[in-house]
Amino acid sequence: MHAEHQDIGVSQVAAAIAEPARTKILCSLMDGHARTSTELAAVAEVSASTASAHLAKLKDLALVRLHIQGRHRYYSLADKRVAQALEALMVIGQNTAPTFKPHTPDRLRFARTCYDHMAGTLAVLLHDRLIDAGWLVATDEQAYRLSESGEVLFAQLGIEVRDLTAMRRKFACPCLDWSMRRPHLGGSLGAALLQTALKRNWVTQDLDRRALTLTAAGRKQISARFGVELAAEEQINRSQPSAAPTGGAYTR
Repeated sequence: MHAEHQDIGVSQVAAAIAEPARTKILCSLMDGHARTSTELAAVAEVSASTASAHLAKLKDLALVRLHIQGRHRYYSLADKRVAQALEALMVIGQNTAPTFKPHTPDRLRFARTCYDHMAGTLAVLLHDRLIDAGWLVATDEQAYRLSESGEVLFAQLGIEVRDLTAMRRKFACPCLDWSMRRPHLGGSLGAALLQTALKRNWVTQDLDRRALTLTAAGRKQISARFGVELAAEEQINRSQPSAAPTGGAYTR
């Protein structure tokens, strides 16, 4: 009976995500921000009443969470597991249609948020460099630890590693990147690295998109601290917003 209930639950969630407007709503929330139903209606390109119905369905299935502040109502993803599931589905979606040309803007593929950590080409390059330099060491297929030199590196960035290891979530783990189809860094360490990059203005984040823009200072610091070389000309081209329809940053 338990297995049967699980099957029903999976089919209900799959059906909810499969609806195009609801997919756009969920993907738009993968940057970790909370948004109003009006904002999400614009993203999904549906009426306010239709968006409210979609949000009610997503809330009933525990895919989104409602936050009430006074007269204002905001919606966010229920938790990071929903973002991880969406990211995995994006990978599978590309694999099932190898001849499909994605409409995702180059700047979103280059650097973006994956809930609370960094994703895209830049994140994969950083992940690979951390591994190659011996700063990040795999303990199994789904977990990493820092070497002594890795702890020094992150301490120099002002990241308190001991505090992160005490959190009730994975410290560091691979997260399969849907655009690169290779891992980027997830877990509390990945989240801390993104926050450091934002605070130090290495990257800037659009308020209404998942896209991250690598700054000139960020390019220099990432090269100096991590040894990841990025061509200035390539980055300038990738940083410019691409022409796209409303909500285009969330299409695949």
